[in-house]
Amino acid sequence: MGAARVALADLSAEGLRETAHLIEAGGGETLVLICDVTSEEDVQAAVDRTIARFGSLDAASNNAGVEQPVQPAADTAKDDWDRILGVSLTGAFLCTRAQIRQMLQQDGGGAIVNVSSGAGVKGFMGFMGFKVQAAYAAAKHGITGFTRSAALDHAAQGIRVNAVCPGIIDTEMTRRFGDTCPGGREGLVADEPVGRLGEPEEIASSVLWLCSTDAAFTTRTALVVDGGQTV
Repeated sequence: MGAARVALADLSAEGLRETAHLIEAGGGETLVLICDVTSEEDVQAAVDRTIARFGSLDAASNNAGVEQPVQPAADTAKDDWDRILGVSLTGAFLCTRAQIRQMLQQDGGGAIVNVSSGAGVKGFMGFMGFKVQAAYAAAKHGITGFTRSAALDHAAQGIRVNAVCPGIIDTEMTRRFGDTCPGGREGLVADEPVGRLGEPEEIASSVLWLCSTDAAFTTRTALVVDGGQTV
C-alpha cells in the first residue's frame, strides 16, 4: 500500500497544520484547502483542487459541525437552528454530492463517511437530563437519513456511503460544551457507561475501516461508536 495522499479542508489553515504535519511525518502527502462547507462554490473548488493535485478521489470523510447553546427546544433561536443545520446537514449534503459526482467519473467508485452522532440515531435528552440539543439532534438525524438514502442511490455504481455516530469524544467542541453544563467534564464522563470519554483516534479508526477494502460489503450503515451510551 502506498503512502496516503490527503486533502484537508477547513475554514482556517491554522487548524490543519498539526494534522498535515502528522500525515507528512508518516510519509504521506497533503493538500491544505480553505473551505466553507455551506458554500457550493467552496465545496466544488475543494474537490476540483484535490483532483488537480492527486488525480482521483477514492475516499472522503465529512466532519464539519458546531454545537448549539444550552437551551431547550422552545428557546432555540432560528439563527442557531439555521447555523447548526447549515454547517452540519447542508455541509454534509454539499460535500457528499460533490464527492459522489466526482467518483461517478472514476473507475472503481469510492467510499464516503459522514460523521453523524449518537444523537443522530436516537432522541437526545441532552446532558444529565437537560433537554438542550434539539437543533443538533435534528441535524445529526438528517445526516444519518441522507447518508442511508445516498448509499442506496449509488450502491450499484460502486460508491459506498456510511456514517459514523460518535458518543462523547474528548474534543475541543466537547470541552466547550462541558464548560456550559452543570457538572462539567465529570458529568460528561458519568454519562458514558465505559466511564471515560472517547478519543478522537477511536473515531478516526472507525472512519478508516469504513473507507478500506475490509469494509467493501458495508454501505448504508450508521456505525455507533459511543462506549455503550446509545440504548
